[in-house]
Amino acid sequence: MIQGKKVASRIPFIAGNWKMNKTIQGAKALAAAVVKASLNLAGSEIVLCPPFTALYEVAKTIEGSPVQLGAQDIFWEDSGAFTGEISGPMLRDAGCQYVIVGHSERRQIMGESDDIVSRKLKAALRNELHPILCLGETLEERERGLTFERIRAQLNLALRDLDQEEVAKIIIAYEPVWAIGTGRNATPEQAQEAHHYIRQILAERYGEELASCAIILYGGSVKAENAASLAEKEEVDGFLVGGASLEAESFVKIIKNSIEVKKR
Repeated sequence: MIQGKKVASRIPFIAGNWKMNKTIQGAKALAAAVVKASLNLAGSEIVLCPPFTALYEVAKTIEGSPVQLGAQDIFWEDSGAFTGEISGPMLRDAGCQYVIVGHSERRQIMGESDDIVSRKLKAALRNELHPILCLGETLEERERGLTFERIRAQLNLALRDLDQEEVAKIIIAYEPVWAIGTGRNATPEQAQEAHHYIRQILAERYGEELASCAIILYGGSVKAENAASLAEKEEVDGFLVGGASLEAESFVKIIKNSIEVKKR
């Protein structure tokens, strides 16, 4: 079984979500550039999440490097008549160690419910994949003062029926929906507040030790220009990066800025 993360491993954790971008050749080139840079990025965990078509080739490109492989989604069954879906065993076979679950685009565009997210989370854990569980509020919910209420509801439903050992294997990504792909990001103070609240919920449900070990990422228009100010916040352990992960230079700069801040 995969092991839970420890306190000592709360070094900057940076995952690049390439979304529906990059052909196989483009993905290999980007992965190779990140691998080359990773030799000078000790003190961080780096995960690349290419589209399904490029998983196998990216896995070969990053083999033997510190860079790890993640997928962008998973189906809740391991096999069967589910046209177009990708299962946990397939992701493991392609070389994945991580998988994004419940991304806001899956929730908002594809209509994934909290129940579906919960089932996918269980499938990831069952197949020894570290889930990167995404949650966050819409602009309307934030303006109505419902940010904490929505975070608690999403987290409680996602983690239902999971024990402490299982939850210790999950990375959580706070993604305010209003900040994804909009160029507008949460302030460092807003991110800190939300991450602290998530850690409080984990402490209530599973104890202080697990909460202190939990890796909580920020996602939402993360760029090299704002990464340092966000990383300065104690509760921000890293980033789930979208558009800025599609170019090696900007992605690597985010990683470097995060490492430098956390070393202070």
